[in-house]
Order: sequence, then C-alpha cells, then structure tokens
Amino acid sequence: MLFRRQILTLSAAIFISSTMPALSLAQNAKPVSGGKLTWGVETEPATLNPHLNGQDKTKLLLRNVYESLLARTADGGYVPWLATEYSISEDGKTYTFKLRRDVTFTDGKAFDANAVVTNFTKLKDAAYSGSVSAGPVSRVSEVKAVDSHTVSFTLKEIYAPFLDYAASLEILSPAAFESAQLKSGGPEIAGTGPFILERYAKGQEIHFKKNAAYNWAPKTASHQGPAYLDEVTYRFLSESSVRVGALTSGQVDVIEGVSGNDAGLFKVNTEYSYQTALNTGTPYSLFLNVTWGPTQDLNVRKALIASIDVHAVLKAVYRGERTRAWGITSPIDPQFYDKSIEKSYGADPKLANTLLDEAGWKERDAQGFRTKDGKRLTIEVIQAQATVRDQRDVLLQALQAQARQTAGIDLAIVFVDAGTYTERRKTGQFGSIANSNTPTDAIDIEYHYLPLDAGGSINYSRASAPELGTWLKEAASTLDHKKRFDLYAKLQRFALVDEAYALPLYEPEDQVAAAAHVKGIGFRPFKQLPESAYDIWRSE
Repeated sequence: MLFRRQILTLSAAIFISSTMPALSLAQNAKPVSGGKLTWGVETEPATLNPHLNGQDKTKLLLRNVYESLLARTADGGYVPWLATEYSISEDGKTYTFKLRRDVTFTDGKAFDANAVVTNFTKLKDAAYSGSVSAGPVSRVSEVKAVDSHTVSFTLKEIYAPFLDYAASLEILSPAAFESAQLKSGGPEIAGTGPFILERYAKGQEIHFKKNAAYNWAPKTASHQGPAYLDEVTYRFLSESSVRVGALTSGQVDVIEGVSGNDAGLFKVNTEYSYQTALNTGTPYSLFLNVTWGPTQDLNVRKALIASIDVHAVLKAVYRGERTRAWGITSPIDPQFYDKSIEKSYGADPKLANTLLDEAGWKERDAQGFRTKDGKRLTIEVIQAQATVRDQRDVLLQALQAQARQTAGIDLAIVFVDAGTYTERRKTGQFGSIANSNTPTDAIDIEYHYLPLDAGGSINYSRASAPELGTWLKEAASTLDHKKRFDLYAKLQRFALVDEAYALPLYEPEDQVAAAAHVKGIGFRPFKQLPESAYDIWRSE
C-alpha cells in the first residue's frame, strides 16, 4: 500500500555512500577526552537563533548546540536522534514522533512533547518567523502533544517533503521564547546538544564548552556519550589567506573554506589533513529575472548562457578545485538529481551572437558592448555582500569578462548590503541574483521555482509559468519516489534548457584543513556540510 505505516527504530541500518569522504580521520588511534580546539571559519552568523538563521555555512557552529528529531543518512534516509521512532498514517497526512525520555535542555528544562509543540507553534507565528504564508509550516493544520513524549503533526493534505522539514527542525528550550535574546540568539537560548554556547564576541569569535550530561547522539555519529573536547572556539576570519596563515602558524587548529589556490598547501603535506565534500542543495547559479530589464527576453537569457564557458572559468578561478554544476540540485543528491541534464546546454559563442542579433541587439558602442535604440545591453547582477565567499567575487568578474568578450554583454556586478539586497529582491529591480542554498533538496526546489505568491520565497528568476506550479504540486502530493523524480526532472529541463531561468555554475563544497593532531573531523552524511565538533579529539 502506497501510504503504508512506516516505522523507524533505533536499530535502523545506516548506509554510507562510497562517494562520501571518511567520516573520521582517526583510523588506528583510540580517541581521548579533554583539550581545547580553535577553528577558523569564513562566515559569522547573522543570528545565533537556528530558526531564523538561513546561512548554511554557519550551521557548523550552531549544530553544536541545537538538535533535531531525526538525523539524515547518506542515502537520504533517517535514523533516530531526539525521537526514537516515527510513523506516517495510512492517509499520508499525519506524522507521529515518539520522543526520547532521557534528554534535557542545557538550561535544565525537560525535552518533551510540549517543548516540540512550543517550537512549532512559534514558527507558525509570522511575527517570529517572518512569514508562514507558504512552505512546510503552512501545510500543517494541527500539531499536538499526544502524551508527554509523543507529538503529532497533521497536514492539510499530503505533502511529501514534510518529513524532511520536521526531521531537520532544530529544537530550542521552551524558556528561549521568553528571552530577550530570542531574535539574536545567544547564551540564553539553550539547546540539547553536546556543547553549550558560553560567549559570543561579535566580529571576533564564538566559544562553546562541553555539555557533560550529553548522551543521546544519533547513530550517524562515531561515538556516544559526551563530546571529547572540553572547549571549542570558532574565530571569524573572512579572508582565505588569513585563515591559511592562522593554521600554518599554529594560531588555529582547523580551518574551513580553503581557496583553490591554497588547497595544494595541505593536500600532500603530512603535517595537515585535508578533506572536501560537495553539498546537496541548489548550485551557485546566476538566476535571470524574467520580469525586469533585458533578461525578460528569452533570446537574451539563452544568449548569456551560451556566451559563457563555465568549465573554463571555473578552472581558471579555482584551479580545478570546484565541480561544474548543470542542474537545479546537487550532482550528488541521491534522490532527485537527473544526470541527463549534463551537457544539454553550454558554451556556444556563435549561437549567443545569433540570438542577440535576432533580439535586435545588433549595434555596438565604443567599448564593444551591444546596444539597441541607443541603450547598452546591461544585465545587473546583484550579490549580497554577506554571501561573498569562496572567491565568488573573482568568479563573477571572470564571467563578466567572458560575456563581454564573447557576445558584447555588459554584466554589471553590484555588491550590496543586507538592506539593499532585501529591497531589490522585494521590488524585483535586478537583472540577476547570484546565490546558492543547501536546504533539503525537494523543499529547496519549491522555494526556487514556485511562483512568488505560491511559496517561491527564493524565486530569484521570478518565474511564474503554470507548468512549474503544476509539476511541484504533483510532486508534493505523492509519496511515490519515482513519480517525484520524474516530475523534478521535467521541471529541471524546462527551467534550464527551455526557459533559461538560471545558469548553474558550481556546486558548493566545503574544504576542511587541520593540523595533524586534530582527529575525527567529518561531514554531515547527507548535506555534507562540516559536522559539529562532537566527534573531534586531539592526539596531543
């Protein structure tokens, strides 16, 4: 039966993909407890409240403190974490979670069904979360405590991605919602994790201490019981060269975000370990606005895509250290990536120029840019300053140069602050937005390709073709995985090949370099972001 009851227990097997990096560098040594670790990171959180923080790069920090009902496995499945099991009703609309009875928040509050209900109820409050008009939260008609350690979510209709959302929701102590730090996050906002947030110095560092009572790690972890480290400090070092210098000089023990130019310093040096992992989620892409400026014209969108040799640009900027993206989701996604999209579009200078001629951009100005009716062919690319990482500024400049040289297109790169970025998105006055995301892929696809008024909160292309809504609604309303895959594949080809809504550039990845005495570093099995410091230990 399609909507048969599904049970997940603590004995569930864990599948680790052969393409995954080793989850631990400690192969032949016994872990030891104690010691401190300092980690240089690229991105500082905009908020320390995990409910409100949309920066995937900072999950590395927050995952030390805040945990979820279930943990993901490499194949996209689930194993217990704060929940011991879950079930889905016969009609596919009610999700019931049995909760652990031995968990407490680090402020002493009980972890129970009421705590989960409090978290979710708060998320349904637009004054807290920002918006609940669409997305997974809007699909819920009721959340209730069945008993002290059983909670159920009843949906208005079948919504296949809901388990992904409910399983990944970080649970805060009920006391957090009475705190003055609620929106900003901070030491008062307790979680159940292996570490406790002790102090935060804005612009400098964030410091965690061990939660000695911790004993409920998921089976995806390498050990049980408290963390090995006594303390861990993350220093905010935005420049790659500064992070590299801090590691090689011994100022920090670990860094993340290693540039392509610097990777060679660690790859074959026995004094360090070096690991990389591709993320899941939406690739870093140029999303082309179909409602404003020259990119309203399909020929212009297709011409821009044909004018850029993504492979050559990536090789030049990252020295072969980044992976070309082709689709609307990660090439390592075990559930929804359709490989047939690869090489179905790409660099074609002749086609680019033909399309622009057909679109009426036949003249050139003194700088060599195409013009029509005396106006230059300018496509303004907006990049939020907070998301400029991983040499993305250099990448955009390389795209700019190639579009000009190949087809006479003026890519105007504009870096803006958070307020300006929000305003430009709201008004739709931009030619393109460059960004990536790593939420659960099915939900992320909805965010990017549902119309704005139907839940497309990250619909940078402002696409509203009726096919998109139809396919996404069908995919969300069935638990038949094959049918969902086929619908997403159809949407992918329509969005990228037929309508040229976006140009995928590369799949974000995380790089972690560490001194040889640091052991146990790994990545989250599904999203493959760097894991928390829970399994890390020092050999000296």
